[in-house]
Amino acid sequence: MLCFGDKTVAQPKVKTGIDVLRGRNFDILRGKRVGLITNPTGVANDLRATIDVLHAAPGVRLVALFGPEHGARGDAEAGKWVENYTDQKTGLPVYSLYGTTRKPTRDMLRGLDAIIYDIQDIGVRSYTYISTMGYAMEAAAENGVEFIVFDRPNPLTGNRVEGPMMEDIYKSFVGLYSIPYVYGMTVGELARMVNEEGWLANGIKCNLTIVPMEGWNRAMWWDDTGLEWIPPSPNIPRSTSPMFYVMTGLLGELGTVNQGVGYTLPFELVGAPWIDAPHFAEYLGKKKLPGVEFRPIYYRIYNDNGTRYSGVQIHVTNRDAISLTAVQLHILSALYTLFPDRNIYARARREKIESFDKIFGSAEIRRELVTYTRVEDMLIKIDQKNEDFVKRREKYLIYQETGNNND
Repeated sequence: MLCFGDKTVAQPKVKTGIDVLRGRNFDILRGKRVGLITNPTGVANDLRATIDVLHAAPGVRLVALFGPEHGARGDAEAGKWVENYTDQKTGLPVYSLYGTTRKPTRDMLRGLDAIIYDIQDIGVRSYTYISTMGYAMEAAAENGVEFIVFDRPNPLTGNRVEGPMMEDIYKSFVGLYSIPYVYGMTVGELARMVNEEGWLANGIKCNLTIVPMEGWNRAMWWDDTGLEWIPPSPNIPRSTSPMFYVMTGLLGELGTVNQGVGYTLPFELVGAPWIDAPHFAEYLGKKKLPGVEFRPIYYRIYNDNGTRYSGVQIHVTNRDAISLTAVQLHILSALYTLFPDRNIYARARREKIESFDKIFGSAEIRRELVTYTRVEDMLIKIDQKNEDFVKRREKYLIYQETGNNND
């Protein structure tokens, strides 16, 4: 049981990698000098930071920290460079992997026996933490350092694979690997695939160790795990936020329509001053998309001079039935169809269009939307392109549909 003040709550059903290893008395780390890539989501089940757990662990020598986007303690803004600094609590050096370099250098790794990755991901290709993991795996391989992943749940379940496959020409830090937008794997499973498929630079492989979870199965959504949700970034405040991120996140790349960022419901809204809210909601409602409803809404973004936005709020009624990609595409199609004088693409700056294509991993989606291709036909084509990935990923999966793992 866990105690918070005068309340006692049940232990979570799932043990993440850090808690599994703590239960083994840190066996694979004892006597090693280790570095840790983490952020505020790297916590044990008692909510102690992995940094502090390892720093106090007997026989473990934590000697360096590495911070991804937002920093190791989470105090940096999205997209803002993070400088190297010293962690005030532990006195350890914190090397930035979101500044002048996004890959650990030889100097950063000097003297390390292993580098650990413990970050909660959201299961979406464009989220930069998995790119940080990939670059760190490369650096570990090049410098003869073991790479260890403390595994964590995929909040979108381990079954959901959807969205466009990334084309190689769009490879970037927001899409380092040719995988679907929603890839249906834990970070540990993805690390196995990246390592074994030869996706690291020059096909090298690192000495990879996964510390698997206990009690997690592929059908679990986050609230099934009993774990506390800690925002991996400011606009992913709730465990349901990753779902909405997939449904509306691309709109933020265009910059011509708001998706609730700057309000209390990030990614759960679609709005603009010029949208006819009732008409927009009715149009989307007539699509009868499984598992979702659209409600007219009016709101104001904080610090935006009082501008009144109108649009829809997305309500998920059956998360297992919903196609997140279908919602995203139907919203984009509706905006372009219903409000042609407000062309959401023509009004976007060139660099915004490039960013939109880069995040989607393909320009084909945008071209089909502006030529009024049926969304249903687009979804069929997307699924067909994902078939090979779904087959290839099978051998890297650690966890079953029910139960703990495949071992």
